[in-house]
Amino acid sequence: MPLPEQFKKAYQILSWVSLAGLVVVIVLVLRKSPAPDVPNDPSAAARAEQKLQAADLARAAGRPAQVALDRTELNSYLAENLQVEGARLPVGVDAVGSGKPRPASAPAGGAAATEPEPTLEDVQSSVKDVKVDMEGDVVKAYVLFDFHGKEMTLELDGHLSSEGGYIKFEPISGMLGSMPLPQSMLNSAVEKMMASPENREKLRLPPDVDAIKIEDGHAVMTYK
Repeated sequence: MPLPEQFKKAYQILSWVSLAGLVVVIVLVLRKSPAPDVPNDPSAAARAEQKLQAADLARAAGRPAQVALDRTELNSYLAENLQVEGARLPVGVDAVGSGKPRPASAPAGGAAATEPEPTLEDVQSSVKDVKVDMEGDVVKAYVLFDFHGKEMTLELDGHLSSEGGYIKFEPISGMLGSMPLPQSMLNSAVEKMMASPENREKLRLPPDVDAIKIEDGHAVMTYK
């Protein structure tokens, strides 16, 4: 039985709308969003290093120690200590890990039955630039990365803290390119990433660090 003319027209419209929606999504994802405007200060990295050294001296003298870095100091320190152009990050960020390259693991039986969850090192290997901003108790991360030869951007906002000796991140919003990511997708991605045993070890705090948090627009690290 042939479809009524109005159903045919509705189907055509739906097809075109679906195609247009797909094109919009692709364009939004591939359009790089601008990096956050973080003030540049040539002496900021040195200030950050001095604060860390002062904390070490205080701990050695048996006094409580705490380091608070503003966004300029944090970004300058990351820029000097992270090698992101075509190389793995040594995780100055990997203050929480060993920083040693992880050997590639072969799938059991020589066949990749399921694609393994990406590790932090896998993600870091494609990172080309990192910028971090902080507002109140929210950390805002901007990452420029390579995906099969195409530069893409990821923005993540969330709460950074620590729990049980591990770094904890709770996402509150995110964008891939110019496309907002659903909260359920963000939560699922972060949960899978942090649930991996390899990633969890990378997120362990150094033995001498008691807690880390974002407070009043500063990254605050408290020593034991």
